[in-house]
Amino acid sequence: MIKIRKNAECREHEVTPEAIYRQRRAFMKGSLLGAGVLLGSSPLMAALDLSGYRPKVVTLDEELTPFKDATRYNNFYEFGTGKSDPARNAGDFDTSDWKIGIGGECAKPGVIALEDLVDSKELEERIYRLRCVEAWSMVIPWIGVPLATLLKRFEPTSKAKYVAFRTLVDPERMPGQKRAVLDWPYREGLRIDEAMHPLTLIAVGMYGKPMPNQNGAPVRLVVPWKYGFKSIKSIVAIDFTEEQPQTTWNMQNPREYGFYSNVNPKVSHPRWSQARERRIGEFFKRDTLMFNGYEDEVASLYAGMDLKKFY
Repeated sequence: MIKIRKNAECREHEVTPEAIYRQRRAFMKGSLLGAGVLLGSSPLMAALDLSGYRPKVVTLDEELTPFKDATRYNNFYEFGTGKSDPARNAGDFDTSDWKIGIGGECAKPGVIALEDLVDSKELEERIYRLRCVEAWSMVIPWIGVPLATLLKRFEPTSKAKYVAFRTLVDPERMPGQKRAVLDWPYREGLRIDEAMHPLTLIAVGMYGKPMPNQNGAPVRLVVPWKYGFKSIKSIVAIDFTEEQPQTTWNMQNPREYGFYSNVNPKVSHPRWSQARERRIGEFFKRDTLMFNGYEDEVASLYAGMDLKKFY
């Protein structure tokens, strides 16, 4: 038998050498010190000390998107609809005493505090592409916990076919919610096998630091084979459901935004092609990869499905 290695698998000798990795970390640390104002007031600044941290997982060997681009070009309508609005409006967003309620079809519903989620023994750094529906992409070093690790604590039952997520609603802290540009709160959902997939991450940081406010502080989802709007930010509730949950952009415009929202260059958005993308910081476009380059890992989740119908 011939084993074809998946993109996310990495042999020990292929992991970035420690000396080179630490040089990269030192560079990022210096960059972050100069951009500290962008990090906001997360309580994790003190609690999440990553100064001596080494990643357990290295999933991509691609040039990282510059930190300043990743934190100043964002979609986060709770802080404004412009790409620069979140960085400008989220600086005072208070994420202290953050908790996530977890319930629905599970044996042990409950509430998890952020400090309980951030367990240094479970944290991993994963370098993932993030592809947005507007045909732009980034490569970001996320820090987080596999979502499956969190969900299993609450023992989902056999009725749990989907996982629904909800963002905080607080117009005083999130001024973009004072406008009815979306039906607040922001909602997202995954099929249970998608949520439990090893690539799905519940992220609490990026670039070696706690999550900047404008990127979804203090905790967000990262599903790297789907368009970016599926990676819901500032999560306060997770529910196991038997029925497919409603999702914000599908509710807003079901013709343009399907429930699955997998990156697929063969399925165009009604108003533009998805066959090409522009990496932030680059001038020229590149071909969009099926499932954002994670086809080997996730294609089996959709075996037999019509991906033009279930878009």
